[in-house]
Amino acid sequence: MAGPRLCSSHLSMESGVGTAPTPRGLPYYVAFSQLLGLTVVAMTGAWLGLYRGGIAWESTLQFNVHPLCMVIGLVFLQGDALLVYRVFRNEAKRTTKVLHGLLHVFAFIIALVGLVAVFDYHKKEGYADLYSLHSWCGILVFILYFVQWLVGFSFFLFPGASFSLRSCYRPQHIFFGAAIFLLSVGTALLGLKEALLFKLGTKYSTFAPEGVLANILGLLLACFGVVVLYILTRADWKRPPQAEEQALSMDFKTLTEGDSPSSQ
Repeated sequence: MAGPRLCSSHLSMESGVGTAPTPRGLPYYVAFSQLLGLTVVAMTGAWLGLYRGGIAWESTLQFNVHPLCMVIGLVFLQGDALLVYRVFRNEAKRTTKVLHGLLHVFAFIIALVGLVAVFDYHKKEGYADLYSLHSWCGILVFILYFVQWLVGFSFFLFPGASFSLRSCYRPQHIFFGAAIFLLSVGTALLGLKEALLFKLGTKYSTFAPEGVLANILGLLLACFGVVVLYILTRADWKRPPQAEEQALSMDFKTLTEGDSPSSQ
């Protein structure tokens, strides 16, 4: 009985369906998010270069590797990884999954470099670790991010999870992806404020140039997070299912679980 359904599914897949049109407004919001994200990365570098002496690994400037890597990895690249399914709407689902996963891998590696930098710097200078709210939130975000990627890989890229299991986990994966991104932005804001208070102290309240620049950076960080989340939560901007995905999903359910189209 599975044979005719398989043949009809592949015939419908071969007949093809026109590519889904890009929703109005989506390209502009995506472009705006990229402008914000690149500006945030550039301003972080400018802040560290103008007021913190730049970055270097084998010196007291090692600490500055931390904020730059975290902004690039856990804010900018993580946000872009979340937008993959909105930008690549008509490409093969497998290709989109791989790109989504790779961007998260790059983000994780860069964030790991930033994490090693701050712990190594604290060790060299004799500073305490993990005592501030920023550090607690940062470790939590990093662990959650790693677990999220690991579980996502196991369910969606590794060929082992059943169709029903993937379907049950997908809403949790989407929710925790957005939640971890939001926590990452919030943790970056906490770290920015902490860095300003440590260095500027009471001068922060006198509108010191570094404080003003960092405040603008913080606003841009928040705006980037809001724009990315807005794009993700627009139901009409979600990636439409392709004919190939619908056919393969139906065939997979038929072969592995005995489901039929008429039973749903």
